Amino acid sequence: MATATAVLPGAQLAQRIDAAVPGAAEETGESWVRVRPEKLLEVCRFLHDDRELDARYLNSVSGVDRYDHFEVVYHLTSLSHNHTFALKVRADHEEPEVPSVASVWQGAHLQEREAYDLLGIRFSGHPNLKRLFLWEGFPGHPLRKDFLTLPGGFKPGLKRFPKEDPSQWGGEFRAP
Repeated sequence: MATATAVLPGAQLAQRIDAAVPGAAEETGESWVRVRPEKLLEVCRFLHDDRELDARYLNSVSGVDRYDHFEVVYHLTSLSHNHTFALKVRADHEEPEVPSVASVWQGAHLQEREAYDLLGIRFSGHPNLKRLFLWEGFPGHPLRKDFLTLPGGFKPGLKRFPKEDPSQWGGEFRAP
């Protein structure tokens, strides 16, 4: 019978990280550790190569717009030890940039491009950082919280979804 994947406590993980990469951990949560951006690549290599942590599987790379800064969240799993945890790093909101981890986990390649395309987070050292879904020259990054208030008053897209205001369409929504 299979057992549930254990979630490593953030405080315990932070101790392991700081022992290997002194001063890297900034903050911890129940199941995550936030590290300093300048130490991210070194921490990721440690997490990947350490036999006890064995975080060789990158589940996901996600970008989060926190209004005043961005967070990049890495969900990592050890298949051999059946445990999981999250690693976080902060990026400036005006010029968001963190090191690419594609050299550690090949699976980060497309996920970093997605975060770049939709949120505008740059990943320094990425081998091919370009838009993934939208075309070059697309104005802005649509998953940013300030996307609808771009400089110059440019407001892309609809003001609301068609079904949100049925009176606009004379009742039920009808496809054109």
